[in-house]
Amino acid sequence: MDRDAALDRVEAVLDAVAEERLPVPVRECWVYGDVALGKDPVTRLDVYVTKDLLLGGDPAPDLDAELGVEGIGRTVDAEWAREHPEWVRVNDSGHVAPEKCLAAHLLPDDDEPVHLEVCNAGFERNVTQRAEGARARENYEQVIDPRGVCLYAEGQRSDDALEKLRESALAFPTLEESLTMLGFEEEEAETAAEAMRAYEERQEGATVRGDVV
Repeated sequence: MDRDAALDRVEAVLDAVAEERLPVPVRECWVYGDVALGKDPVTRLDVYVTKDLLLGGDPAPDLDAELGVEGIGRTVDAEWAREHPEWVRVNDSGHVAPEKCLAAHLLPDDDEPVHLEVCNAGFERNVTQRAEGARARENYEQVIDPRGVCLYAEGQRSDDALEKLRESALAFPTLEESLTMLGFEEEEAETAAEAMRAYEERQEGATVRGDVV
């Protein structure tokens, strides 16, 4: 993905997070990996959002019946679903899936090489948690690249951070070095980095992954 196009997509995501009604509230938005490192082109654009639980929502059985799903008003905003029924997405059991709904709203082009990571926990906490779990199971594909840039938090947007991304003005260590800072031994960090890169190369188009910590 051309770097300018990737950053235009990042800016569009920020616009949506800051200004639009979303299926669930978003507390943080980060980018990480290639786009944070200043690479051009970007192999994949990695975006991380921290979602809050939907509080005070009322069930909307009329919408559930109309769309053939379950959970509107309880796990995603009912007014959002009324405005954007084409973006309502479900899991295998037929319940609305907040992370998939967010991806449909924020990533309208299914062919773009963009990954959306959605979690109830902040980026830094989840990076640590996932690294610890991956080390315990020796399953390194699920590790999140810790080299991230916060662009939105608690209602405040950082246009300064976005400008630094456009200027490729941020410096980060290598992936292996970053993993050692999370507690990986040097050889293990190399193994994990190789697995993470191989996993990324296998992904195609827009992807989304939901996680709960």
